[in-house]
Parts: sequence; C-alpha cells; structure tokens
Amino acid sequence: MLPINLPDVLAEVTAAFNRYEAALVGNDVAVLDELFWDSPHTLRYGATENLYGYAAIQAFRAGRPSQGLERTLLKTVITTYGRDFASANVEFRRIGSDRTGRQSQTWLRTPEGWRVVAAHVSLLA
Repeated sequence: MLPINLPDVLAEVTAAFNRYEAALVGNDVAVLDELFWDSPHTLRYGATENLYGYAAIQAFRAGRPSQGLERTLLKTVITTYGRDFASANVEFRRIGSDRTGRQSQTWLRTPEGWRVVAAHVSLLA
C-alpha cells in the first residue's frame, strides 16, 4: 500500500496547487501552461470543452477571456499517494454566480516538477 499524505509530499503538492490557483484567477497563462504536463496524453475536460493533449490545452488557454475568473474555493481536498502521484479536488463558486463548480486534477511528479496530467471542471445545475 502506498503511504497517503506524506507531510513533505503533501506540502509540495499543496504549494503547486496554490500556485496553479493564483495563476488561474490571475490569468497567468505562462504558469498555467507550465503546470500542465507537456504530453499528448494530458487531458482537460472543461465546462464546455474536451481538450486532448497539451497543445489543445495550451491553445484553449491562449484564447480564453481573461475576465470573470475570480472565484471562492468552498472546499479543497488534496491527497497524495506515495511520493509521485496526487489528486486535488475543489468545490468553488465564481464571483457573482450562485452555481457551484467542481474541479478535479491529477498531479504527477515529473523531472520538471509537479504537473497536472488530467483535469476536469464542471458546474452543478
């Protein structure tokens, strides 16, 4: 059985997640691009789009509007599995909206650092 939430690994992934969150609401596309694994195997299912491969995710980020990205995190659960694998799951609400959103990310330790290898964003009705 893999050890769950080793304190040093949990701290690393939490820092990477927090960096991602700041880049997301600040529309720092360079950091968002950096934190996704540069691979054709990476995927992101968005609220309105399905993106397969790093290039598709990067193109989406480059063309996305930079307004209305602010949000409040309602609940965040980060779990690490061993030293090289983690998940981050969030419930959020965009500023000015009463809909609850959900975001899940799968993180993998790579030679370049922690990277998102799969992500999913959805909104509850």
